[in-house]
Amino acid sequence: MALLEVRDLSRNFDGVLAVDGISLDVNAGEFVSIIGPNGAGKTTLFNLITGTDQPTHGSITFEGQPLLGLRPDQFAGRGIARTFQHGRVFGNLSVLDNVLVGAHTRRKASRPRNLVVELLGALVPLSGAKAEERQLRQEAEVIIAQFGERLTPRLHNAASSLSYANRRRVEIARALALKPRLLLLDEPTAGMNLTETAEMLDFIRELKTGGMTIVLIEHKLSLVMALSDRVVVMDNGHKIAEGEPEAVRSDPRVIEAYLGHKHNAEKN
Repeated sequence: MALLEVRDLSRNFDGVLAVDGISLDVNAGEFVSIIGPNGAGKTTLFNLITGTDQPTHGSITFEGQPLLGLRPDQFAGRGIARTFQHGRVFGNLSVLDNVLVGAHTRRKASRPRNLVVELLGALVPLSGAKAEERQLRQEAEVIIAQFGERLTPRLHNAASSLSYANRRRVEIARALALKPRLLLLDEPTAGMNLTETAEMLDFIRELKTGGMTIVLIEHKLSLVMALSDRVVVMDNGHKIAEGEPEAVRSDPRVIEAYLGHKHNAEKN
């Protein structure tokens, strides 16, 4: 059984099918990339898989359990973490606190079981909660340290003061704080220069080598070809190709999708 099973998934926006009958399996430890022209429906598919949008039709199963109808935080609670196409960080929070936000579904001691405990916990922090907070902070600092000098010296800086590339790094660190069983990365190198892209490629490769299950949306095909076990190609909401990277790259349908869109853009 696949870790993630998507079956006949569709999303209709006022008569426009942004995602049209997509079926997809992702196995544990696999690296799958989803590519396609702008407007192909890739981010909409991510929104459906993470609960930030609900499908018009179809099903999503994770670790054998259905996910439809759950809230986004419940998707996260199952171990599904994501980043966004347009990076989202809490600008007024420090780098460390941004990353700690990602661990919110893992908190246990901070979840009181009754009103009395809740009131006492609000007045006097419980020892269990304090210990958990220390543990989560240590884990967050370890995650941040993986980005080296890019983030470590900025541990207590407000996220709003960071460069665009560093904000993207913070967003990935926040997703990793969830300790995800499935990580979805939506264009993690968007807006990055060649050096920053190469660093991100190396970082994601390390995650893959460590056995993390990853689904990637990315326009930089060199990165896709270097990392992917399997590539899924979308166009106009449909899946038009799927397979190993080299086979997909030479598929006539994929070439037509990319060159056709480019040709139409040039004519307009």
